[in-house]
Amino acid sequence: MTVLLVIVVACGNGNEGGNGDEGGNGEGLEGSVVIDGSGTVYPLMSRLAEDYMTNEQENVSVEVSRSGTSAGFKKFLVEGGGTDFNNASRKMKEEEVTTAEELGINVKELKVALDGITIVINKENDWAAELTQQEVVDIFLASAGKKKWSDVREGFPDEPIKTYGPNENHGTYEFFWETILGEQDLVEEINLQQDYATLVSLVTKDKNAIAFFGYGYYESNKDELTAVNVDFGNGPVAPSLETIKEDGAYAPFTRPVYTYLNEGMAKEKPQVLDFAIYAMKNTAAASKETGFAPLPEEELQASIDYLEGLKQ
Repeated sequence: MTVLLVIVVACGNGNEGGNGDEGGNGEGLEGSVVIDGSGTVYPLMSRLAEDYMTNEQENVSVEVSRSGTSAGFKKFLVEGGGTDFNNASRKMKEEEVTTAEELGINVKELKVALDGITIVINKENDWAAELTQQEVVDIFLASAGKKKWSDVREGFPDEPIKTYGPNENHGTYEFFWETILGEQDLVEEINLQQDYATLVSLVTKDKNAIAFFGYGYYESNKDELTAVNVDFGNGPVAPSLETIKEDGAYAPFTRPVYTYLNEGMAKEKPQVLDFAIYAMKNTAAASKETGFAPLPEEELQASIDYLEGLKQ
């Protein structure tokens, strides 16, 4: 099910000219900005959208949906114009790039933050709070044949492992399969879901459950779940904003997340470009508030400079 949130600001405390210190410097804009894609990136983009409408442009409606990275690209890459942005928890695929070229859509990739694939278990699970990287892989890998917890490590209970994760619509699934599992088959018994809230609920109800998703969803549900500390070879590492960095201790499970901009829409609709600039100026602060590690300042500034150049 595609969950659509249209954020509407009812208060009138917007900055009338849109000239806030961290804004896109638009002049009294109006109209809509349409965003779809990654469920992982959704909390971050929703925060930016709400702040933009409240503090920057009260007459612009920013609509944020979360159909998943792959499903979102199908709505983004549409002849004649689809969505303005597509959030993605993976890079654009070669076939998607080809489709964009065939449709004459100029796409700008904007890296917005860093996320850590987080392995979560039920609060009552008192045996698997620390796992090696290989044990995590083996639990989800079909060829490893780990059916019970006792198959993973001696001393673990003789109980069936219940695996969960986001479905194929999500870039998180694709990153996990491609990068962490090396494009090898997941266990047949895995329960894959479209909605992250459903995954959280399933794990909280099953003592033998283990699941993977982005750090932000763990952070917002940490009272109900336990995050597995993963040993990548130098001792167990807890996922956190400090460890989820491209050169950090959690780096093997760290990935960048993106939003993709239709440049044609940005040139046609000034509010789209204005929001893009605002988002890149404010994503570092919003990232920390929504469970993402911020990108280096110089990397964000390069994107801002590029977007400012589209005004000319």
